[in-house]
Amino acid sequence: MQNNDDDIDELLVSRGLRLTRQRRQLAGLLFRDGDRHVTAEMLAREAKRNGIRVSLATVYNTLHQFTRAGLLRRINVDSARTWFDTNTTVHHHFFNTSNLELTDIPQDRVSVDVLPAPPDGTAIDHVDVVVRVTPR
Repeated sequence: MQNNDDDIDELLVSRGLRLTRQRRQLAGLLFRDGDRHVTAEMLAREAKRNGIRVSLATVYNTLHQFTRAGLLRRINVDSARTWFDTNTTVHHHFFNTSNLELTDIPQDRVSVDVLPAPPDGTAIDHVDVVVRVTPR
């Protein structure tokens, strides 16, 4: 689904975010052309290619703000890399260790039969499965 500038503004405002120039520009890159997976570094490079002047720190801060607002899902692939997913529905991922690409796996294609009881005073929110793959 494609979003125009008005849709993006409405999306940000509906989540309680102020419409700053940088938020609008980064949201345009993230949400204009449908679901995608990005790292902060990828988004910063894309912003630069599109003539958007923004620091890497601002990109990180914006991604975390969007995540707290429920616009993104944070995917921890490993300790060196955090991905952000514009598809916030419950689903899982393949991670290609060769080309560093994330691909969605529908929730109904993964089954986790037994989970441990959560610690006292907590409840399981959701389970994220990342299946690492490599070319043959």
